[in-house]
Amino acid sequence: MNYPDIDPVAISLGPLSIHWYGLMYVIGFVAAWWLGCRRAARLGLTRDDIGDLLFYCAIGVVAGGRLGYALFYGMGRLIDNPLWLFQIWDGGMSFHGGLIGVLLAALYFARKKQLAFLTLTDFIAPLVPIGLGAGRIGNFINRELPGRVTELPWGMPFPGLGPEPRHPSALYEAILEGLVLFTVLWVVSATPRQRGLISGLFLLLYGLFRFAVEFVRLPDAHIGFIAFGWVTMGMLLTLPMILAGTALIAWSRRQPVDQRVPG
Repeated sequence: MNYPDIDPVAISLGPLSIHWYGLMYVIGFVAAWWLGCRRAARLGLTRDDIGDLLFYCAIGVVAGGRLGYALFYGMGRLIDNPLWLFQIWDGGMSFHGGLIGVLLAALYFARKKQLAFLTLTDFIAPLVPIGLGAGRIGNFINRELPGRVTELPWGMPFPGLGPEPRHPSALYEAILEGLVLFTVLWVVSATPRQRGLISGLFLLLYGLFRFAVEFVRLPDAHIGFIAFGWVTMGMLLTLPMILAGTALIAWSRRQPVDQRVPG
């Protein structure tokens, strides 16, 4: 298969260029707002409250994602030039850093609205995967996250890496972290559940999906494998999510059903 030649710029109006990657963020936040509004009454929230929550989370995603990328993947560059942190066009964003940012935003919002933190994260978790999937499609259009060489029929040469067919790892992540994760969380949260169960499922499933895809995705060129010739930074950062998700699910099983968990 040939790698599709898609212009990263979706819309160009004179000096203004709108990139597909940026549109994917918009799709993710719009979807989260729409889905959140459908279930807002469960927590006694209004549409304005959902807008405020997403605003705080957007700040957490951008600030946490960029800081996480700098700390996890670019510490050397950050030390050499601290201002590089603000050059968001050079480098990238870290999911794990963005997750921490969203959790801090959720903690602030939960205190502001006098909600239990895990009740709020159970509400947020099913809203996130569409944005994750859209973001991975943006990575694919931007020719980012190349996969390892494969003989599978859907392998495709990655631009700039020679003629060998490679796994479209960004699409794998779009399907698993987007479509599959959303479907599972949305269906499971259709009825009230124990507090913490949905949050734990999010951490566990995302962690497992990301860990698995790391086996067919090339590690970051400037980092490479960090142990045993196969462990990547993505695996290392994802392992705590798997452990935390497993522990949270086990803890939630001993809790009563929370009628305010999305349903």
